[in-house]
Amino acid sequence: MSQENKEKPAPDAKGGSRRNPDEPNVPEWASALNPALKSTEGAAGEAPGKSDSVAGAESSAEKTAAVAEPAVPPKPPAAAAKPPVTPAAKKPEPPAPLSAAQAKKPPVRPPKIERREFLSWLSLGWISFSAASAAGLTAMGRFFFPNVLFEPPSKFKVGFPQDFIEGEVDLRFKQKYRVWIIKENGQLYALLAKCTHLGCTPNWLPAENKFKCPCHGSGFYKSGINFEGPAPRPLERVKISLSEDGQILLDKGTVYQQEKGQWNDPSSFLRA
Repeated sequence: MSQENKEKPAPDAKGGSRRNPDEPNVPEWASALNPALKSTEGAAGEAPGKSDSVAGAESSAEKTAAVAEPAVPPKPPAAAAKPPVTPAAKKPEPPAPLSAAQAKKPPVRPPKIERREFLSWLSLGWISFSAASAAGLTAMGRFFFPNVLFEPPSKFKVGFPQDFIEGEVDLRFKQKYRVWIIKENGQLYALLAKCTHLGCTPNWLPAENKFKCPCHGSGFYKSGINFEGPAPRPLERVKISLSEDGQILLDKGTVYQQEKGQWNDPSSFLRA
């Protein structure tokens, strides 16, 4: 067998020639772009010193392929979100122009107060202030000195025993002290002018010789015993005595009731 036949590669199973393992692996698309690589592929098996030139051809083929690939344009950056647009505030409308009559009209000035009128108003103000101060002081004085009900004393003198007439009802002390003084059958006693029904003040009726209550019609004899109307019991007697000077001394703080047998007490009458 000749030397040329030995160098040729054996065909592979598919009918093509078997690839020499020493040959560089050049892609088909690179061989199509650069025909020089195809001739280099055949010469690689003959001269082992040519491997550097083949490697350089491969690198140039890779660069050419990289140049041949279409560059993908970069995506544009996403647009930033726009801030919400706020409606602009409405400008105030300019005032309407004045008419000629209004423009010519002079400005209104406050009336000038004369000195006499000013003094009059000042005097009136001082008088009002003084009156209000006096009213306030009066109210304050009433606070320090409140109303007090002044009642007559419970003990008082009504005169001497000889000043009273036998068989008569003395009315002189009814309004001030609310008592009647009666002299009868040698006794001198004082009745409290207060109805035993509801506390009204009865009146003495000389024509009828009785005490009559104007409120509900209760009637009492001169002695104070009740005999008509709603009064439940007789009038009350007041403590009576003689003072050191010989005058009759009454004490409304002590009363005597007939239904309790207290009219027999020596302090409920005087011997006249």
